[in-house]
Amino acid sequence: MKRNEIQRLEMLASQEEAKLERAEKALERDAALFDEFLRENDRSSVQAMRVAEKETKAKVEKIIEIRDLSSQIMNIKSDISKFEDTLEHYKVYQEFLYKLSPKEWFEEQEKRLALRKAKEVPEAPLESSVDKGSRSGGPGWLGRDPQRPGVGGGWRPALRGLPAQGLYLWALSPLSLYRSSSTPLSTQEDVDSEDSEELQLYFTEPQQLLDVFTKLEEQNLSLIQNTQEMEETLEELNLTLKNTQIRMDREVNQLKQWIATMMTSIMKEEETAAELELKSRVFHFGEYKGAQQDKLLESLNHKVLDVYRHCVGAPQEGSLGTVQMLTVIEHQLDELLENLERVPQAKIEQAEKAKEKERRTRLREEKVQLQKQLQEERMQRARARAQAEIKKRRGRRLLCRSRPPALKFKETSEYRTLDKDKEQQLFFFT
Repeated sequence: MKRNEIQRLEMLASQEEAKLERAEKALERDAALFDEFLRENDRSSVQAMRVAEKETKAKVEKIIEIRDLSSQIMNIKSDISKFEDTLEHYKVYQEFLYKLSPKEWFEEQEKRLALRKAKEVPEAPLESSVDKGSRSGGPGWLGRDPQRPGVGGGWRPALRGLPAQGLYLWALSPLSLYRSSSTPLSTQEDVDSEDSEELQLYFTEPQQLLDVFTKLEEQNLSLIQNTQEMEETLEELNLTLKNTQIRMDREVNQLKQWIATMMTSIMKEEETAAELELKSRVFHFGEYKGAQQDKLLESLNHKVLDVYRHCVGAPQEGSLGTVQMLTVIEHQLDELLENLERVPQAKIEQAEKAKEKERRTRLREEKVQLQKQLQEERMQRARARAQAEIKKRRGRRLLCRSRPPALKFKETSEYRTLDKDKEQQLFFFT
């Protein structure tokens, strides 16, 4: 039993050893395969890195090439835009030169083109081609559209067969516009022949443009000079109008002042006339006696004579009457008033101020003299009282009764008129 058990155990051990050997061999084989896998993986990663580097390099080169091409495209586009701008400027200049060209040049170009067409193309084939094209609706003409009535109701030239540049130049040319306005119908062959030709300009040298500009500048200078002269004339007229307006306003103000002075003088004369009328009524009613009237007339005669001497001068050998002297004084006064109207208002006011100042000075001096006289009288009375004997009063002092109210007497018109005459005489003759 033990041997069987030992044999069985040995068999199991040998089996286990065989399994272990097989496992070791499998492990070695797996390790070799794993090493081979690692080596293969290393080789593939290196190749992938090389491919990636190549692709990256190619991509960078493509990007650089794309950038170069895009920069070239941008430069070409900028050049194209510059050329287009230059072309637009040239077209504007061309239009400007065509506008400056005279009308006679257009007529000459039209005649020259008509003569050349007459030489090149016979009249009969031209008419047959025109009739054929108009009847068959060929490529040179467009008829009335049957589906759109009212649209395209007339014949017009078809420009579909023209190249783009020739069509633009034909539409842009003022010569073509001039011909289209003068001749409403044209054929396809005429348009092709016109577009095939180069457009000629009237101006062939810069000096021609300079001459035109010089003429325009001279015209502008003459217009500017005329405008300046008109402005100067207008300024002079405005200044004259302003000065005239100022002078008229000043004259109107002077006339208004003269009217005011005349109104005041008229009022004074009316007051004087009323006073004289009152005096005449008083004399007429006989309130004054004859002797008093004679004295009053004599005093008036002396006053009139005094005024006449001061105003006119000494009377002539033949003594003038009071009325005649008053007439002469009135004429003299009218002349003085007329001269006074010609005198500026400022001088009149200055003279009035001077007279008023003299009158005030005279009144002040008279008042001072009167005060001196009163002072001297008071001094004399005081001196007399001081030199008089002193009398002693005896007995009871007497009381004075209250004074009765003072009676106010109304001044008559005679004294008032006399005082007014004195004031006027002092004002005008002192």
